[in-house]
Amino acid sequence: MTTLQTDDPRTNVVARGLRTFFGARETGILIALIAVIAITTAVNPSFLFSTDGWRDLLLTPSILVLVAVGQAMVIITRSVDLSVGSVVGLTAYLTGRLFIDVPGIPIIAVFLIGALAGGFLGLINGALVAFGKVPALVITLGTLYVYRGINVLWAGGNRINASDLPSDFLNLGTNSFLGIPYLTILALVVVLIAGWYMRNKRGGRELYAIGSDPEAAELYGLKVTQRILVAFVLCGALAGLAGVLFSARYGTTNSQTGTGLELQAVGAAVIGGVAIFGGSGSVYGAAIGAMLLLTINRALPILGIQDFWQQAVVGVLIIGAIVLDRVLALRLSRRLVAEREVEK
Repeated sequence: MTTLQTDDPRTNVVARGLRTFFGARETGILIALIAVIAITTAVNPSFLFSTDGWRDLLLTPSILVLVAVGQAMVIITRSVDLSVGSVVGLTAYLTGRLFIDVPGIPIIAVFLIGALAGGFLGLINGALVAFGKVPALVITLGTLYVYRGINVLWAGGNRINASDLPSDFLNLGTNSFLGIPYLTILALVVVLIAGWYMRNKRGGRELYAIGSDPEAAELYGLKVTQRILVAFVLCGALAGLAGVLFSARYGTTNSQTGTGLELQAVGAAVIGGVAIFGGSGSVYGAAIGAMLLLTINRALPILGIQDFWQQAVVGVLIIGAIVLDRVLALRLSRRLVAEREVEK
């Protein structure tokens, strides 16, 4: 007589994997994104089932995804970078000036210069926060206006037009590979690399430790100052890269490019499950949050919802995400207390 194997290791692995997947905050955001796409497509099939609809669905969030991933790294350390919109604007204008003032400059060099410029601006933010011991909210609110002021002073009333940029560069913002826009592929690569770093490298894991309890991380011997600097530099570099891609995507930049992007990036990260109090969340969630945020902005007009309610829906999502994070944190705290009591 044969006995049924109820303890098959493969079954247990699959079961644990499914529990982990459906229990993750990112899964809930992904389901919400799919639901928004499905409902809007049911109302207007061209939202998804058309060349432009599919392309815009993937292409539109790509720039915000990059900024949100960098923002998530900073928020995980219990900080915030409100200057990213100004960094995007400044590097977008820098991109145009490079092509105009340095004829024949290689496109790869422009990407590197944009990322380095953004990283340098992020380093300034990080140094002021880490060494000055001043709250990041205050510092980056100040640099938001400083960087924007530099951009206004530099650009004045001028703007960069698509005709000033080489066609090969502009093609990066419009062309696709197997139906997937180049910008989306690049954003996906960045998300995967950032996710791998945060999960598998010591530097990434220490960002979570710092965000969970900065004082304990300091006492434990972690390089808190160095890690905070790295987080801000990476955030600035990704914002700089986003500025270069903004020029490729839209062709036209001026002194107001990137205005308001900082709040969208914070909103995307929070909606994606990155705790505003630091210490938890993932760059994957931030990327999905960015896609959800901009997909909702595209979907609501198609569903006939007025502009006021479009903004209200985004606000409710952000508030709901913060409340949910707080509820989950309190529940976890109570569970840990109960477990300690049982051990005693």
